[in-house]
Amino acid sequence: MKYSLILPVFNEEENIDILYKRCSQVLSKLKQEYELIFINDGSTDTTPQLLFNISKKDCRVKIINLSRNFGHQVAVTAGLEHAGSEIVAVLDADLQDPPEILPRFFKKIEEGYDVVYAIRKSRKENFLLRACYSFFYHLLRRVASIDIPLDSGDFCVLSARAVSALNSLPERNRFIRGLRSWIGFKQIGLEYERQSRHGGVSKYNFSRLMKLAFDGIFSFSFAPLQVMFYLGLLSLFISLLGIIGAVYLKFFTTAYSRVPGFATTIILVMFVGGLQLFSIGILGEYLRRVYEESKHRPQYIIESKIGFK
Repeated sequence: MKYSLILPVFNEEENIDILYKRCSQVLSKLKQEYELIFINDGSTDTTPQLLFNISKKDCRVKIINLSRNFGHQVAVTAGLEHAGSEIVAVLDADLQDPPEILPRFFKKIEEGYDVVYAIRKSRKENFLLRACYSFFYHLLRRVASIDIPLDSGDFCVLSARAVSALNSLPERNRFIRGLRSWIGFKQIGLEYERQSRHGGVSKYNFSRLMKLAFDGIFSFSFAPLQVMFYLGLLSLFISLLGIIGAVYLKFFTTAYSRVPGFATTIILVMFVGGLQLFSIGILGEYLRRVYEESKHRPQYIIESKIGFK
């Protein structure tokens, strides 16, 4: 098998048919054996039936039905673990990443690269969402312990040994684009024009985006812990200044009795309390991930597979 195309889907009934047609047209022109691996991530609409109908007509279409919705990153992981070709591509089902540009990426793999990731020239989302994405990627690149390219999503093409390296990583809180950078090998980015969603609505709501952002930051950076340390030093410094000021006013001036103490005490208590809660929250994020890893549960459960030998 030369090419595997991994397509995670969740309630994408509006896009399945056109997605299959466009991907098939692109791969058929390459005159090589290929497979389309659809990972049905617990869809509740007609997506499973549409996929089943397509698989009956085309033996190159394979389906992995997960037992429930495990999330996009886990669905991609399931696809990587079932891909068995020389070159593996990861593509979202909303057609914002056009399949027609895949040959450019395949060519780079043939030139000796192991990871070819896509870099978005521009986004079609509203201004606020674009600003949030930009802030996150710049923040992640600044605090991460590895070099994670700006504006690179999960759309990528991988060699067989890059896929094998990703599959060897056992962690549960997956951030594919970070893991992809972490494994190393020879990598290159290609720019492309990101399209508008073909149909339906995005399944990444605010809470899912926040979880993805947290997974990226807390999985590849210790900066939050360092921020806690410096905030603690700042709090200690401010407290020392307050003590020195109070001693000076008490013994060297007559203004101490006129200083309102109640408001100052409340502000100090709120500052220290907020700092403690903030620090506990950061520690909790790291401990939650340690707890998740310690349970050793499987990342996903497969309900059924279609088209696999």
